[in-house]
Amino acid sequence: MSQSRRVALTIALLLLFMALLVGGFVYRMGVPRTMSPLEMQVNGLYLHETPRNFGEIRLLDHHGAAFTRERFEGRWSLVFFGFTHCPDICPTTMSFLDGFVGALDDDEAADTQVVMVSVDPARDTVEQLASYVPYFNEAFVGVTGEFLDVHRFATALNTPFRKVPGQGDDYQVDHSANVVLINPRGDYHGFFKAPLDQAKMLSTYRSARTAWDKSF
Repeated sequence: MSQSRRVALTIALLLLFMALLVGGFVYRMGVPRTMSPLEMQVNGLYLHETPRNFGEIRLLDHHGAAFTRERFEGRWSLVFFGFTHCPDICPTTMSFLDGFVGALDDDEAADTQVVMVSVDPARDTVEQLASYVPYFNEAFVGVTGEFLDVHRFATALNTPFRKVPGQGDDYQVDHSANVVLINPRGDYHGFFKAPLDQAKMLSTYRSARTAWDKSF
C-alpha cells in the first residue's frame, strides 16, 4: 500500500472514530439522566420507595362514564385535586399542567394523562366538570363522584381537603396544590410538591420515567 493511501486510510479511521464519539455524546445528551431520590426531592418530586396500591375507586368522568382504577393503567397520570369554584390555585394549576403537557415530547405526551378530581362533588356535577375541564385542555379528564368515594381516594393519595363554611352554596374548599404521580401499573408513585416549576417538573418527570423503564 502506498504512503498516500495509508495516510488517507488513517484520516478516514480518525474521522470515523470522531464521528462515533460525537454521536455517542449527542445520544447521551438526549437521554434523560436518572436523578437520585434526593436530587428529585430538591427539584420537587417525592417518590415512594415502593409505589402504593391505593385500592379500587368508583367515580365518574366528565362524560358520565365510570372512572375506575383501570383508567390509570398503561400510562402515566398526573392527578390534581381541585374544584371548579376555586378562585386561584385551581385555574392556575390547570393552566400550568396544560403548558407542562405541551412541553413534553410527542411520545411522552401520548402516554401522559391529566386528571382533575373534584373535592367539591356537591357542586361539581358531571355537567359542571364538562364545561370546566376541557377549557384548559380537551384531553384532560375531570372526575367527580359521591363525597365519601372522593374522600377515600384523596386520603389514599395523601391529599386532604376540607370545606370552609360559608353562606349556603357560597363556600370554599381548602385543599392541597400538589400534583400526584401515578405510574402505568396504576400505583401511587409519588407527588410533585407545590409550588410547581415547569423546568424542574419536566426534568424530574423524565427521570422518574427513565428509572421506571430501567427497572424492567
